[in-house]
Amino acid sequence: MSKRDYYEVLGVGRNATPEEIKKAYRKMARQYHPDANKDDPRAAEKFKEVNEAYEVLSDAEKRARYDQFGHAGMGDGFGGGANGFGGFGNFGGGFGFGDLDDLFQSFFGGAMGGQGRSRGAERGADLRLDMHLTLEEAAFGVTREIEVPREESCDRCGGSGAAPGTQPSTCGTCGGTGQVRVQRNTPFGQFVSVQTCGRCHGEGRVISTPCSECQGAGIVRRRRRVTVRVPQGVDEGTRVRVAGAGSAGRKGGPSGDLYVDIHVKNHSALKREGFDVVSEVTISMFQAALGVEVEVPALAEPGKKAEPHKVSIPAGTQSGAVITLRGSGVPRLKGNGRGDHHVLVKVVIPTDLNEEEREQLQKMAQRRGEQLGMAGASGKGFFGRVKDAFGSR
Repeated sequence: MSKRDYYEVLGVGRNATPEEIKKAYRKMARQYHPDANKDDPRAAEKFKEVNEAYEVLSDAEKRARYDQFGHAGMGDGFGGGANGFGGFGNFGGGFGFGDLDDLFQSFFGGAMGGQGRSRGAERGADLRLDMHLTLEEAAFGVTREIEVPREESCDRCGGSGAAPGTQPSTCGTCGGTGQVRVQRNTPFGQFVSVQTCGRCHGEGRVISTPCSECQGAGIVRRRRRVTVRVPQGVDEGTRVRVAGAGSAGRKGGPSGDLYVDIHVKNHSALKREGFDVVSEVTISMFQAALGVEVEVPALAEPGKKAEPHKVSIPAGTQSGAVITLRGSGVPRLKGNGRGDHHVLVKVVIPTDLNEEEREQLQKMAQRRGEQLGMAGASGKGFFGRVKDAFGSR
């Protein structure tokens, strides 16, 4: 069964703010918490789905990757793995301490252990694109410029989010810490908690006059041309990394990387096998018997004319024979020479002989003592030999 859209799961729009996402999550968590829905067998599954959606949409990097690639960009899923906390308690996979902290805060108004979560510099999201190359481009390498849609620091405000000429100010509610202490009276007694500041949303600062270009986010979406240098010898499935060409980081964090997945188009005459290439040449039985010189296609650097290889096929060559041209294949990744070019020879038997050609071949076969036709040594066909073997009764 395909997964539902995470925004649909939480009931928010794709432009929802982090605060709106958190608010929707708390509401859904209360609604589907297994302890409050013991008679509903589907509550635990819905609760797991809500937590999985919140885990992605509450994380800026994961959300950016999800917005661009959907569920396919989320790797192997959530709630498992050697370093995860999948299967926590009775709630199934996808529920970790981070989610428990948020749920605890939704019930009691504070974080577990009285500790809030600070938000520091965030690394930008990694991006992935496909690049299609010819066999020659993959073999000899190529430099391409591609257009990449990505998030970048706003030029107008320098990434601060504040309008030019203004500066973000320290939040007066939390004093710049991004957290506030709240005292509550509960059935269990007085409870003091530390929670995210509602005024600055944990940023520790407020923007009185947001930048008109980025609306205070400090980040804008743009399409930029990025130079990708593909080394020689790459093959189908090779991934090329362009460091720092991904989305911009937030709050002074580094940019993500761009990963380019290579796809190699089929060649009309050459087939690649590792660093070797294979081509076929078809000759007649007369050429095979007497020998012949033929031309086969060769690899050439992109933009250069490929001079064909001249190959001498010796007399008596059989169909299926392979002639190897050493060092004429694909250059190796680290420059350690090249692979080979293997030429597969196919011998074709003519099917349109005229009467004169048939007579000449028959005479040649007779001189060589070769048997012709379907008859045996006695000159009788198959059924004639069967009749002689059993006799007439």
